[in-house]
Amino acid sequence: MDDERTDVDVDETDLALLRRVERDDDVNLTELAAELDLSKSAVHYRLNKLKDAGVITAVSADVDPLALGLTTLVITEVSVVHESGYADEIGTELTEIDGTVQVYYTMGDVDFVVLSRVQNREQLNALIDEIVSIDGVNETSSTFVMKELKTGGETVAAMSDEMIANLIEE
Repeated sequence: MDDERTDVDVDETDLALLRRVERDDDVNLTELAAELDLSKSAVHYRLNKLKDAGVITAVSADVDPLALGLTTLVITEVSVVHESGYADEIGTELTEIDGTVQVYYTMGDVDFVVLSRVQNREQLNALIDEIVSIDGVNETSSTFVMKELKTGGETVAAMSDEMIANLIEE
């Protein structure tokens, strides 16, 4: 994922469309067209443009992890040995561990932050054992989430007016 990517040309209508499909990706073109006061072909064109530009990266279902018994969300901070290429190598290994749902390479007191979901303590122990067995991992520290207050991938809905203005002005 390229963190410096800002080459996408979107307008307020594109943002309204993104906001709507981000909230419910199962909405049909007729409904979207009516809500946004556009033709179906215009909605289709804009969706394809956003897909081609890499703004919409996938169309998927939001699965409730609790419904699958994944009741424990764990945030693990991982400190590693700093050698050439460590971020890519260790990062890749972290993403391949069963139960990891998000992995971030960070700057600061820790090198990686890993979000994982498990169903029980045995799975959690196995997950942590896998993390610490990665060559170059020095230390881990895990925090257990007691209550999830805001979750999901609503990127556009979470943007401030200033962020939207910056995006449209580019």
